Amino acid sequence: MDFALNEQQLAFQDSARDFASSRLAPFAAEWDLEETFPLSTIREAGDMGFLGLYTPESYGGLGLSRLDSAIVFEELAAGCTSTAAYLTIHNMVSWMIASFGSATLAGEWVPRMVSGEVLGSYCLTEPGAGSDAASLKTRADKQGEVYVLNGSKMFISGAGSTDVLVVMARTGGPGPKGVSAFVVPANAPGVQYGKKEKKMGWNSQPTRAITFDNVEIPVGNLLGEEGMGFAYAMKGLDGGRINIATCAVGTAQAALNAAQRYVQERQQFGQPLADFQTVQFRLADMLTELVAARQMVRLAAFKLDSGSTDASAYCAMAKRFATDLSFNVANNALQLFGGYGYLKDFPLERHVRDARVHQILEGTNEVMRMIVARQLLKDGALENLR
Repeated sequence: MDFALNEQQLAFQDSARDFASSRLAPFAAEWDLEETFPLSTIREAGDMGFLGLYTPESYGGLGLSRLDSAIVFEELAAGCTSTAAYLTIHNMVSWMIASFGSATLAGEWVPRMVSGEVLGSYCLTEPGAGSDAASLKTRADKQGEVYVLNGSKMFISGAGSTDVLVVMARTGGPGPKGVSAFVVPANAPGVQYGKKEKKMGWNSQPTRAITFDNVEIPVGNLLGEEGMGFAYAMKGLDGGRINIATCAVGTAQAALNAAQRYVQERQQFGQPLADFQTVQFRLADMLTELVAARQMVRLAAFKLDSGSTDASAYCAMAKRFATDLSFNVANNALQLFGGYGYLKDFPLERHVRDARVHQILEGTNEVMRMIVARQLLKDGALENLR
């Protein structure tokens, strides 16, 4: 067990940290305030390879492991949580098309996604099907050489500003085996977008509902086989949970860094805040929780990379643990700033707002507990989870 990063991982980390400090952090507050989707910066991220981190090299991606990718995403999130989170979603969409689409379909879309010419959105959640993804109602009916898509999705990151959608739709009966996955051009006739949602955080990426009204999709745009969409979605979400967890850790690290600097500069009662033992204890707990969260995420990434049968449970544990602890770290950092932490002149209130949604998306943390409990209660599962 070697917890040290190797030379290549350190190089990726440095590259991401430099990009975050120069191209994300200086503009994050402005993007948040003005609700700007920074398309030019996102395409710059493509030049750095950050739009195809674990996309296969055959399509222009870097082909990195999930562990290596998590190291990169953490650094990017420390610069701008919201923008980094969109980059993780784009990476997931690119990977899904490359992994499950035909060579023709993947060749049409993936190289342009890796470069940033084309941006993607992931369309699973519906008004009545969030965590209960297997009950989705959007339908795709095969009619000759096309599927006709009808239904709606909601809470879709990037919607209205992206170019390609991976859509989960029902092609068969009830339950997960009736779900298939499709690649849909974002400007296809019949695709309609709702208003941009006003959100608590994640304001540098637009979120909209999408309606599909008799949208015709060539049969070649089916990912894999009919009935495999739910399985593909869950595979995507295993990685997505690691991505969101590591974005939470990056946000918490940025908050802790800010708090560490502040308590050494801020004076109260004739001495720096850092001299008070209560402050020292709080910082110590924050750092301990942050390190524990980071290691849990990296363990889950290792499990996913190695194809472990219990990888899904570890991804769920990491997502629940890291997002809860990281929110606590950001919230405690704000507390150390006192009233200043509540002002938009400082980044703490944005860190707290951006971190909060990580406990909800990619499956709520309550659902993560359900996944872990089911794994634990299987015969002999406890031995496998050691």
